[in-house]
Amino acid sequence: MFTRLIHRPLHPGLRRNLFLSAAWLQIGCGLFFAVDVAIELKIFTFHALIESLAVIGLGIGAYLTLREYRSMLHRNTKVERELNVVSGAFQEEVERHFGNWGLTAAERDVALLSIKGVPLADIAAIRSTREGTIKAQSAAIYRKAGVSGRAELISVVVEELISGLNPRGDIKA
Repeated sequence: MFTRLIHRPLHPGLRRNLFLSAAWLQIGCGLFFAVDVAIELKIFTFHALIESLAVIGLGIGAYLTLREYRSMLHRNTKVERELNVVSGAFQEEVERHFGNWGLTAAERDVALLSIKGVPLADIAAIRSTREGTIKAQSAAIYRKAGVSGRAELISVVVEELISGLNPRGDIKA
């Protein structure tokens, strides 16, 4: 039970608050110990030296935590932007292929669900039709696309998308 609680993904806002709380806790502990060390500096002992090093360590740890958190936020924002670009490019590529192949509206729906990996029986249920109809529409899609099955259909769309990427990962204009 406790393991599931620890490994369960946290809401991004909660994760952010926990991360910042941990950093502020480190800063608060560091300030407490800094005051304690400042009071004890009148009599320099081995204990005061250890406490001084602990305060320095806490300060460095808090700084690194906040710096890493900021860096992680920047990376996360960049990755989200790139995913949005790729997601939009993928949808555009799919639509372009569907148009080139002359798919009907029903065939477009079936093809999109097939590309997403939805089983034929589930596609039939989603579209409120029989599985035989979906099989017939799939065969028509494969014929129009010039492919032999679902895997090849996915491959054609993904291949075109990948060939549109440059080595930096940006979408070509």
